[in-house]
Amino acid sequence: MKNRRWLFLMLLPFLALPPAAVMVRHAAAGQSAIVVAEGYSCLGVDKSRRDTEKEARSEARRNAVEQARTFIKSQTSVKDFQVEKDLVEAYSRAEVTVVEELKEGTGWYRDDKAGDCFRYRIKAEVIPDAGFMDKLAKKEELADDPAAPLNVRIWTGRKEYRQGEHIRIFIKGNRPFYARILYRDAGGQTIQLLPNPYRRDNYFQGGVIYELPEGEKDRYRLEIAPPFGDEQLILHASTAPLGDLELAAAGEVYGVKTRGADIGVKSRGVKIVGGRPGSTGTTSASGSSGAEFVERQAVLKTSR
Repeated sequence: MKNRRWLFLMLLPFLALPPAAVMVRHAAAGQSAIVVAEGYSCLGVDKSRRDTEKEARSEARRNAVEQARTFIKSQTSVKDFQVEKDLVEAYSRAEVTVVEELKEGTGWYRDDKAGDCFRYRIKAEVIPDAGFMDKLAKKEELADDPAAPLNVRIWTGRKEYRQGEHIRIFIKGNRPFYARILYRDAGGQTIQLLPNPYRRDNYFQGGVIYELPEGEKDRYRLEIAPPFGDEQLILHASTAPLGDLELAAAGEVYGVKTRGADIGVKSRGVKIVGGRPGSTGTTSASGSSGAEFVERQAVLKTSR
């Protein structure tokens, strides 16, 4: 952190920014559901142990899609038939990424009737079809609707900053969420702005614009200094607490030791154990547990 900009104990006063402020465009996609799913298969005359394990893995992925669709539907209550239809269709055509193979509950076991069987459990991210989600994203009325799927936005006060100026960051969600905010500078260095050593609470209410740094809660400010170029804010948000990254003390913020390619995967290791909303995951009326996840980016340019 020696040649960089951020670590000042001076406090930046909280200033509310109206919704009409210029927003930096973020990368497309980013909304998904994370669920724990499992699949089963038993040995047969024409199935090897390898085939049995493969079948169980395939079933777990199919079940993940079904659970995600049921979960998302249970968490939203938009009174628009076309929106509901597009949302269901988006998750029906979803892709599945295995975030973690769960050791507990995975393995071979003996069933009294079926014989030797294999159970496979995963924590999976179910990513809805981009085409249908793009259609929903164009409906501006859904952006702040608490009945819609989780939507969290991040932006800065301006798109370009010059040396010595201070960056102002804003976030807003349509529903309560947990957030992690990372900053990647032009030199490739990544720091974690939130949570930080002075602000470990990263739970935010929906419908409220938050500014970072915020008064006495944060003891850093982002002052522009070399290297200059295209820089990036990365937001990970979820309805459940996020997975942990490997961090290093860096004054008023944290340096990120987790490999860049692994940051997204680690954050998606959300803590799903069921229970009431806002604690450690959410549970639908049907008993299906999961968490909604959002990834957003905001790009800004810095110069001398």
